[in-house]
Amino acid sequence: MVAQTIRKHGVFIQYVGGDRDDVPPSFAYTVGLFGLGHPELVVTSVDPGTASGLLNHLADQVRRGDNLVPGQLLTFDDWSHRLVIEELPNAGAVLLAANRHYRRPPEASVEAFQLTYDDRGGRFPWDDGYANGPHIQPRPGRWCA
Repeated sequence: MVAQTIRKHGVFIQYVGGDRDDVPPSFAYTVGLFGLGHPELVVTSVDPGTASGLLNHLADQVRRGDNLVPGQLLTFDDWSHRLVIEELPNAGAVLLAANRHYRRPPEASVEAFQLTYDDRGGRFPWDDGYANGPHIQPRPGRWCA
């Protein structure tokens, strides 16, 4: 199913739901960008519709030849949040479906970027006064599937 979806749509979106006590409560990621020589993309704590819209939009950019890079700030016409691209150092503990698809063990995981978005006040998790706690948007490398 993953390979068929990638062939048909260019990317597969894996959504992992969680409950309020989990860290992270939910997350979603792409499968298919690694095959294009680009890290997969991960976003935490957004609903499935927002996750799929965001990840599909950015995957389309990558397929058109854009390369996302760590530290890059992204803005959107149809989403009020800004994003910063960050490296996900423990991708093998997060991208289970991607590693299964590419037949890679966790220690040789496909690479991934975590998409870190600002709160309603425009602050990121590293800014003073950030409104969302670490359970909403855990820092890269400090959570796993």
